[in-house]
Amino acid sequence: MEIFRIENLSFSYPASQNKSLDNVSLKINRGEYTVLCGKSGSGKTTLLRHLKTVLTPHGKRTGEIYFSGTALKDADSRNQSSKIGFVMQNPDDQIVTDKVWHELAFGLESLGCDRKTMRSRVAEMACYFGIQDWFHKDVALLSGGQKQLLNLASIMAMQPEILILDEPTSQLDPIAASDFLNTVRKINTELGTTVIITEHRLEDIFPYADRAIVMDSGRIIADGAPRSIGKFLFEQNNPMFTAMPAPVRVFYNANGNGDCPLTVREGRAWLSKEFEAEPDIKEIPCENIDEYIESPALSLKELWFRYEKDSPDILRGVSLEVPSGSISAIVGGNGAGKSTMLKAICGICRPYRGKIKVFGKPVGKFRSGELFRNCISMLPQDPKSLFVKNKVFDELAEMTKDKNRINEIAEICHITDLMNNHPYDLSGGEQQRVALAKVLLTEPKILLLDEPTKGMDSFFKETFAEILNELKSQGIAILAVSHDVEFCAKYADRVSMFFDGQVLTTDSPRKFFGSNSFYTTAANRMSRHVFTNAVTAENVVELYCKNKGGAQ
Repeated sequence: MEIFRIENLSFSYPASQNKSLDNVSLKINRGEYTVLCGKSGSGKTTLLRHLKTVLTPHGKRTGEIYFSGTALKDADSRNQSSKIGFVMQNPDDQIVTDKVWHELAFGLESLGCDRKTMRSRVAEMACYFGIQDWFHKDVALLSGGQKQLLNLASIMAMQPEILILDEPTSQLDPIAASDFLNTVRKINTELGTTVIITEHRLEDIFPYADRAIVMDSGRIIADGAPRSIGKFLFEQNNPMFTAMPAPVRVFYNANGNGDCPLTVREGRAWLSKEFEAEPDIKEIPCENIDEYIESPALSLKELWFRYEKDSPDILRGVSLEVPSGSISAIVGGNGAGKSTMLKAICGICRPYRGKIKVFGKPVGKFRSGELFRNCISMLPQDPKSLFVKNKVFDELAEMTKDKNRINEIAEICHITDLMNNHPYDLSGGEQQRVALAKVLLTEPKILLLDEPTKGMDSFFKETFAEILNELKSQGIAILAVSHDVEFCAKYADRVSMFFDGQVLTTDSPRKFFGSNSFYTTAANRMSRHVFTNAVTAENVVELYCKNKGGAQ
């Protein structure tokens, strides 16, 4: 039985000449787990926001949406609030109270639930989601993963019939993201809650979805079982194939025979059959990194920082050197202090102990504003924090009056057709690209990136990597904090682990991810019993073809 029916839905934002949704017709069945995928700006978020009236964006719309057989526009707000749950991309956009327990109860209070029912449901959700240990905490003290889990628990306390999630793990570390998505899967299988989810990180959801829908330029171009969607995208040579789980990409790019594996476990079983005997070539020669960096672009030594006098230290002796002309990546759990370290470099957070040097010069010796004039620039985790104008073009023009330079950067960042849009009307990935363009216009010598691939589709990630490599070739030092282990494994020159307020270890990507069990890539987990230090899908395909004699 259908829970949502969408008929000929078209929509365009006020300042846009293009349709964000173009004649979309779709049925979602009750109890179904549906994953919605597509490039940034393909219309995924816009479509999801139309499924709850209070979130519907302003613009020109035609078509109709039905919820449980009734026109959605005729469903009262109380009914929609209780039956349609929505988890947004940024956890801070959704939290409205100061205490965890109050946030859990807030939705029930709004619905007018009696105290007995409210207490019972809040207690049940706190136990189910493992929130009891931080039940009385201030929300501001929670990590990103805890905040997103709290958002999910607060919605589930209202016992919705349908759960809509818009890239809910974009700000979570790999372990927290996997835990969160496993919880969503349990909600679907154990409670029968209908789930519609958009994600660029498909490894943990694609194999378990009942159905996958692919969008491109506001249209639905594919709709079917996940295994058939992978085959369709490969045969069509569609750019979205690069977003498929690693086992799918390895199988098709290696011209595999039989059924395509979807999960790491299936991929491991397939490789075991292919290599019953040990392969002749087990490893691609591994690169080494220079332990000693002569004249580092950025040097941190024994940084200590806490936000309040009596609060625990967030940075606990951070030491790090970043060479010019390189991409250095830092991975680690939510709340470990990675973003705080970047803020310390920029002077937003001032360490009470330790030294920061930029090109050998202590940051305290730079004159006011000198540090940020063609020297250091930072792309923050929330791109909206950079936006102050009503048009994308005006945002870029704030950095320079050179229109040729603006157009050049806009073309590089694939935002030329967005120049007249309001930044807040863009998708998360598009906002990230506009923020990147704005930062690049400052022409920095040291570029700091805080979760730079958040919201980016796999197609633009390759372009983004080309941009970083071009900057690297110009001698620019790039320091990126990221949860995207696949991106770091493929494109970084050096990878460091951040834990307990400090940088613990630094190594080359293959050595770093090849030696980890959980902080590693799906390709490595799938192939480590056959190959050594193969950390990207491309590594696995290369070794497969070298041993099998096939063409890559």
